[in-house]
Amino acid sequence: QLVESGGGLVQAGGSLTLSCAASGSIFSYGAMGWYRQAPGKQRELVARITRGGNTNYADSVKGRFTISRDNAKDTVHLQMNSLKPEDTAVYYCNAWPGAGLAWGQGTQVTVSS
Repeated sequence: QLVESGGGLVQAGGSLTLSCAASGSIFSYGAMGWYRQAPGKQRELVARITRGGNTNYADSVKGRFTISRDNAKDTVHLQMNSLKPEDTAVYYCNAWPGAGLAWGQGTQVTVSS
């Protein structure tokens, strides 16, 4: 089970930190990712992190978002800075690739202009 939290309403240029708590061992899951789905759009991967901490970002968030994980606490985080209205979406975490875990409820991020 994955439980996302930390979303909210923020003005453009602001920051939020999202958290994902897993009921199982994220180390066993392997690489983890943060995904988002905006209204009327497909879900997309925005950041991923391997067991060892190697990261990769979508071009749209590179330099603004930072993904991290704590294998001991089974949590994954997404620090989001310099937020833009186009970052508005429901954010989810899941394994990568394949997003093979059951999706959580997500956390809504709304960025006002």
